[in-house]
Amino acid sequence: MTKKILLAAFALLAIGCSEQTKETARVHTPVQTLVFIDKTQSIDVSKPYIATKYQGELNNLIEQNIQGEGDKLEIYYIHENTAKARCLSMVCRSSMGMIEGKNPTDVEAIKMGFDLSLKREKAVFQKQSNMRLMQTNASSSNNYTDVLASLEVIAKLAENSQNMKVYYFSDMIESMKGSGRRDFQFTPPKDAAQANEWAKVDAERYKNLVLGSPEITIISPFEPTASSKENNPMVSVYWKTLFENLGISMLNEI
Repeated sequence: MTKKILLAAFALLAIGCSEQTKETARVHTPVQTLVFIDKTQSIDVSKPYIATKYQGELNNLIEQNIQGEGDKLEIYYIHENTAKARCLSMVCRSSMGMIEGKNPTDVEAIKMGFDLSLKREKAVFQKQSNMRLMQTNASSSNNYTDVLASLEVIAKLAENSQNMKVYYFSDMIESMKGSGRRDFQFTPPKDAAQANEWAKVDAERYKNLVLGSPEITIISPFEPTASSKENNPMVSVYWKTLFENLGISMLNEI
């Protein structure tokens, strides 16, 4: 009886170790993280509230999204020429490697090595990203804000990404001159009806872009006590409707 119990216990232990190895060996699906940082006159990252919030959120998204080999981070500036304003592109190299057939002790050692490597890489990602965040844009490109051009960037990266997360560190105040362009700095939507109407018209211009299904997060620079004149809720309505009309329903606001 005792022998049977011991055999059963060993069998369960072997199954447990096997399951642990399978769990650890789970395939990692790379994440494409795309960050847009507003570098126009309306955003001053040297202000304590904005600096603290933006640095914190930037570090958090790197901590969450950079989890292993193949995870990518790209940063673009938002200004007059957003589509060509890439300022950072990084790819995670940390890999757990092959663990099939390894015993639990070896698997644990491999995992510890991977965790250490990943921690170091995340620190580099955060350092480089924060440098771009705090960089000053003194050129004339800071006079205009082409947020809509970010859609072209999303479409370009979506071609090679199954899992994309997009972050806007911006007040989302589109401000461009010319026929058919929006300038929310001087002419914001007056109500929800107009915001929805403008968004649908503008979405039509970009209907041929293949954007995939990215998760979009907007991190605003406004303090909780900001007035509606400063933080116009109709601008949020415009972007929500625009993204929905382009097939993107996952929109978070912080």
